[in-house]
Amino acid sequence: MTSGVERQLDCAVDGARLSADGALMLLEQAELPALAAAAHAVRCAKTNERIATYVVDRNINYTNICVSGCRFCAFYVAPDDPRGYVLARDELDEKIAETVAVGGTQILMQGGLHPALRLEFFEAMLRHIKAAFPVHVHSFSPPEIVHLARLEELGVGDVLRRLRDAGLDSLPGGGAEILVEDVRHAVSPHKCTAAQWLDVMRAAHALGMRATATMMFGHVETLAQRIEHLEAIRTLQDETGGPGSGVFTAFIPWTYQPANTALGGRTVGGHDYLRTLAVSRLFLDNVDNIQASWVTQGARIASVALRFGANDLGGTMLEENVVAAAGVRFRMSIDEIRRTIADAGFEPRQRTTLYEHVEA
Repeated sequence: MTSGVERQLDCAVDGARLSADGALMLLEQAELPALAAAAHAVRCAKTNERIATYVVDRNINYTNICVSGCRFCAFYVAPDDPRGYVLARDELDEKIAETVAVGGTQILMQGGLHPALRLEFFEAMLRHIKAAFPVHVHSFSPPEIVHLARLEELGVGDVLRRLRDAGLDSLPGGGAEILVEDVRHAVSPHKCTAAQWLDVMRAAHALGMRATATMMFGHVETLAQRIEHLEAIRTLQDETGGPGSGVFTAFIPWTYQPANTALGGRTVGGHDYLRTLAVSRLFLDNVDNIQASWVTQGARIASVALRFGANDLGGTMLEENVVAAAGVRFRMSIDEIRRTIADAGFEPRQRTTLYEHVEA
């Protein structure tokens, strides 16, 4: 007799949509090899089964000053902290020039919610970057957009429109954490709500912009709340057009890193990470690309993740500061990323932010 878990896996592989209850059953009960096989089958049906991709990029934090005070963050400092900084223009130029010199196509800029940086600061920065460098600017997560909207007393759509017109190309999915209000109140009570996060992404799509979605898990949330988060992502992707045209180009689940944080706790291991990654692939039937998080899991687990539903290793991240502040300092060169993909049995292919292949 076929078990409920087997039925759910078979339905997902056959292209049927999983319910939230079905996904929770898999997260709680499915054996890891069965999850891997199903997630990989769905991945191969949705993307090129021979290829795994990566993007050459740099993660630039323009400021570490933040008024949000998230309990899981080891990177931020308060406005009056002497360790606070705002990146100077010449430092920014140097970082972007180094990225372009090694074939980089994307700049991922994010920062703290600085109480004194106004919209004009970001518009000037974007115009400068676009005039000086041939890069895709993938920057400013929804909490940053909501923060700017409050400072300027504007709607998030108006803020996004001005940033887009100044040179912003797409939005990263940072600040999502878990899109459940009880969880957000516990870990980031001063950050935007789940509804506001989704509203920013909805507004971005209305302006013709794309984005990624993320999930930081392994802190205070339940397994059911992880599924609730995935359902919020899937629902908005349906609303904005579904696979290929919806707001989200990719989904990136990554694990909470507790060191040096006010929240504390334990580190999520590879077993839980891979299980959650596989269920994400099976449940998010309208998101084409699932990204492995080598930054939090390292090269070995990232390689395995390419058999658990992931088809992308994300960015080379020539610089990364936020996860490093929590004591996790995995690093991979472009050659190491390509070798990790090849060792997993796939052809490595550089991509753009929008998942177009870069010609060699």
